[in-house]
Amino acid sequence: MDVPLVIRQRLEQLGVEQRDLATAAQVTESYISQLLTRKKAPPAPDRTDIYNKMEQFLKLPGGELARLAEVQRTEQLKRRLADPPAPLIKEVRELVLRKCRPANERPIRAIFEKQPFGELEQLVTQKLLDIVKGIAKEELENENWLRLMARLSNQKYEEMRVIVLEFLDTDVFNVSIENCVAFLDPLIESWDIDLATFSMEIVLNRRIASGEPKRFEFVEKEAEGPLGQEPGLKAFLEDPVLARGATREEVEFLKKLRFKQKRPTPLYYYRELQNLRDPLHFRGL
Repeated sequence: MDVPLVIRQRLEQLGVEQRDLATAAQVTESYISQLLTRKKAPPAPDRTDIYNKMEQFLKLPGGELARLAEVQRTEQLKRRLADPPAPLIKEVRELVLRKCRPANERPIRAIFEKQPFGELEQLVTQKLLDIVKGIAKEELENENWLRLMARLSNQKYEEMRVIVLEFLDTDVFNVSIENCVAFLDPLIESWDIDLATFSMEIVLNRRIASGEPKRFEFVEKEAEGPLGQEPGLKAFLEDPVLARGATREEVEFLKKLRFKQKRPTPLYYYRELQNLRDPLHFRGL
């Protein structure tokens, strides 16, 4: 049993048409038809509201279609992973580069062209998609926003809902020029990336999307070892005299201390605890 089969059976049992289901789900009849003929894969349950609407109309148990969709999508994903990913189509890459701040556009273009769909191109495209998808998912139930986007794209309201649902279901390996024209182009004002640190800033079109510029940073941090890994700390915590009165906050601070070449003794932690408590070592706010 899969999503199309269950839906067709329920339509027949209830004596209703595809267009009635389309109206209930607030999508086009064409979208329902392509879903039932398997020309379109069932959308991811966590990215859409369509299953709840269809289940209510078809009088199905809540979560039934979503569960079947998850199983069906998992099988399709296994088949897709067997094939290497295809590079972005030229029009998508050009739109992404056009949104890049002019000062960085040339060196980034050179990297994109030298490494087709390499790490940098995937990173940038994925972050742009993440931001725009977040906006689209948040606004999916906002009829005014959907109608605004429909006017910008010269589409009908139901057609725009279908476009949003399909966009939420895409990924960096399958983004289309239609997705870019409908969402990336109008919602993204510009983006920039520091090629030394890979910190990234994305500026939204404030006329359509609210919020400050989005910033992403990739910071190198030393890996934290397991709590209490230092033998001296373990011995300190087990000593009722040395660790007397130590609060949870103080213990957490001691656990975060790191040493590369020396191994501190229990006495070191005792003295560190006293230093932490001594008001002479700190200034008031």
